Amino acid sequence: MNERLQTKLKDFATSLGADAVGFCAFDAPPSPLAPTLTHAVSIVVKLSDAVLKTIDSAPSFAYFQHYRTANALLDQIAFRVARVLEDEGYNALPIAASQSQGKNRPYNGVIPHKTAAVLSGLGFVGKSGLFLSAKYGSKVRLATVLTDAPLESELPVIENGCGDCNACMKACPAGAIFGQVPTKDGLRNIDPEKCSRYMKEHFQEVGRGSVCGICVKVCPKNKLKEP
Repeated sequence: MNERLQTKLKDFATSLGADAVGFCAFDAPPSPLAPTLTHAVSIVVKLSDAVLKTIDSAPSFAYFQHYRTANALLDQIAFRVARVLEDEGYNALPIAASQSQGKNRPYNGVIPHKTAAVLSGLGFVGKSGLFLSAKYGSKVRLATVLTDAPLESELPVIENGCGDCNACMKACPAGAIFGQVPTKDGLRNIDPEKCSRYMKEHFQEVGRGSVCGICVKVCPKNKLKEP
């Protein structure tokens, strides 16, 4: 394990606003765009409890704005972490917090951020298909940096901790959550087309139907602070 480099990356990302940072190695290249990059830095930013509380039966403008701000912060952190890796002599590809590969693959990014986060031991994928941080629950956003630096996970992979809870499935207005335990590799456990279609049909007034957040808010792993 390259402890010096991993400590440097973790301290640097944290200084920029990351709330958790992890590392992992993939058994095979995770993206055909970068076949030589088989390691990753996983970056976590926590969302505000107060903002999540503004979500009721629909997303709020506060949540939409907060969501975009968190994504922008993650993109900046990933960009600068990639620069550090390049300065250290490695190749690095920062992956944006929100990804889409166009009309042919509208619900698929370069890689699933949650896969890297799970392999880094930072949490698990819940029944909602969301990544649930071991510390913060589902109230997080993620970014990833792929690299050829010899990074290794510092934490064991966490078993799914949803148990019998189906709060997200019951709360989802689109009926897009299956309520089954997903696989460890972070594959989604929802119908993304159904979710997206519902948002565009019912939440156009907030971010043109690009966010919801109801399943994020209701997850009991969040432990939202009381006023």
